[in-house]
Amino acid sequence: MLIGLVGKPSCGKSTFFKACTLADVLIASYPFATIKPNHGIGYVKIDCIDKEFGVKCNPHKGYCVNGNRFVPIDLMDVAGLVEGASEGKGLGNEFLSDLAAADAFIHIVDISGETDSGGKETKDYDSTFDVVMLENELDLWYLGILNKAWKGFARVIQNTKQELHKAIANQFSGLKVTEDSVKRILVRGKYNVEKPAEWTNSEVRRFAHDLRHLTKPMIIAANKCDRPNSFENLKKLKEKYPELMIVSCSADSELALRQAHNHGLIEYIPGENDFKLIKELNEKQRQALENIRENVLKKYGSTGVQEVLNKVVFDLLKYIAVFPAGAHKLADSKGNILPDCFLLPEGSTALDFAYTVHTDLGKNFIRAINAKTKMAVGKDHVVKHRDGYEIIT
Repeated sequence: MLIGLVGKPSCGKSTFFKACTLADVLIASYPFATIKPNHGIGYVKIDCIDKEFGVKCNPHKGYCVNGNRFVPIDLMDVAGLVEGASEGKGLGNEFLSDLAAADAFIHIVDISGETDSGGKETKDYDSTFDVVMLENELDLWYLGILNKAWKGFARVIQNTKQELHKAIANQFSGLKVTEDSVKRILVRGKYNVEKPAEWTNSEVRRFAHDLRHLTKPMIIAANKCDRPNSFENLKKLKEKYPELMIVSCSADSELALRQAHNHGLIEYIPGENDFKLIKELNEKQRQALENIRENVLKKYGSTGVQEVLNKVVFDLLKYIAVFPAGAHKLADSKGNILPDCFLLPEGSTALDFAYTVHTDLGKNFIRAINAKTKMAVGKDHVVKHRDGYEIIT
């Protein structure tokens, strides 16, 4: 799974990325500080199942704090996108090719109103325009791929009676578009699959829009929520786009809290609504942390960064977390307790889980045993979020 961070220049993408990954990346106040994409590891947060067994887990990847299991995901921060990117403006061509492998997008929107469409300092900018711009550019990206050969392509499909969903999926294969996704769009949109050559330009554009929405779903991270005008701008954004998943956040605050935690100044668990001072601070440090507590944590309930990651994986992409766990023994051969946790699409079966853990387990699958209930299940059993299974081969 790869999650791409998108947005206009200077909206806070690199700060959000660093807050999630603590990677050493350039954070600057000028547009296009990011040119080449940054890759790093972020984490989704779930309740670990170790407390249900009265044990303490030892993760191979990720970490666990006070029963909060942090499971790794791949994040990518790309260059800022400006209007006309689909036609090559700014770093448009590079930006879009970098995003091809992403499964979903987090659109970082600066809701302070303090940067214009190009990322330059301003006052009272309407951040709802950023949503319109980015949605349009992504649609034009898909439309451009479709239009490259559409007329001849559609005519050949129509004359040779090929299956349209297979041909389109093949054309978009580099963007992780599946035949099933295309078929769902064709049925849902009531497109004429028998005569694609007769589609109007508006139908082709609508199809590109529908396909992009399904195959590259997006959540809005309403960033810089601690700025003076942000609260009102957030209300305006939610009123204008009630259908979008919008989460208020302060990437700056999250980064400050994680860095303070790493330096042993505070105890802080990502996603929580408070922190604990554990070291004597100077007045400047204390004031900065108290500002975060009052203007972000108490006002919004958290910095929002962890919530954004969780929502994109569990609500937008609809994944679940499943643990390899023995019915009578939770440790691996080296004594590590519940060392692994895997993210699978909702609706996955016990056999899907076995293949995810290791190909040989899938090939030689006999049954699975639920570590919580001790009940044996077959290959078609649908696994659930926070289940644990032992695979019998």
